[in-house]
Amino acid sequence: MKLVNFRSMTASLLAGFLIFMSANAASAESLAGSKGNMRFPPTLGTDPKSQCNVAYKAYVASSGHSAYATTFYSRVVDLYIICGTKLNAPSQKAAEEFALRSCEAGLKRWKVKTASGGCAISASK
Repeated sequence: MKLVNFRSMTASLLAGFLIFMSANAASAESLAGSKGNMRFPPTLGTDPKSQCNVAYKAYVASSGHSAYATTFYSRVVDLYIICGTKLNAPSQKAAEEFALRSCEAGLKRWKVKTASGGCAISASK
């Protein structure tokens, strides 16, 4: 008789533990829809289909660690915006490093110099 009670008690405890663990796993916050840590507001063009606008929207929609890097924009001198992103990286630091390198590669590829000096991380999460 005692063995039957022990088994039912053990099963109840295990069930409670599994429910507790699944509730904690479900409460882990997704990063999708979050703008993350904004260092400065990114300057986005008026065309919603421009590459930087699409990249920024993809950054906000991503669910993992991501970063968005862009050039500073001076309306008087600069006529363009160059950006770089990394979506769903293993860590926030890795995402920032890759996004910054991507933006700087764009500066080299198109052989441009900005009045503000280059790329910087605008937002990361």
